[in-house]
Amino acid sequence: MLKTLFSQLSLFFATGGSGALFALFALAALSFFAGFLICALSLSRRVRQARKDAVKKSRAVLGGLAGEQVAPFLPGFPCNPADARFVGKPVDFVAFSGAAEGGEIKEIIFVEVKSGEASLSKREREIKACVQEGRLRFVEYRIPV
Repeated sequence: MLKTLFSQLSLFFATGGSGALFALFALAALSFFAGFLICALSLSRRVRQARKDAVKKSRAVLGGLAGEQVAPFLPGFPCNPADARFVGKPVDFVAFSGAAEGGEIKEIIFVEVKSGEASLSKREREIKACVQEGRLRFVEYRIPV
């Protein structure tokens, strides 16, 4: 088998096959270059798309943060803005309904501000469940002297 292969290669080179070999090598190099170019263009397109996506998400986050700060002054906020105290994490506001007027506190409200299609995080859902199930308590802590 090896003898047949060598004889065919000798015949190939003897009949001027070196030009064909060069053409084969050139075709392989061209194919490699074309593949490289396609990959580079594809990567460039994916990077551009990822950057656009990152900017879009960043704007959404910044818009949400700004929305949290002005939410108490927008229509439909569930309590008097003067009763609300910004916490930030894990809920946005804790409101003491009635505190601003100096009267009796009627209820304590946990307020989570969302915009657009945003939904509650796992931690926010856990807090909501605790409140709905009445798993709350008040603790007075005294600093040891």
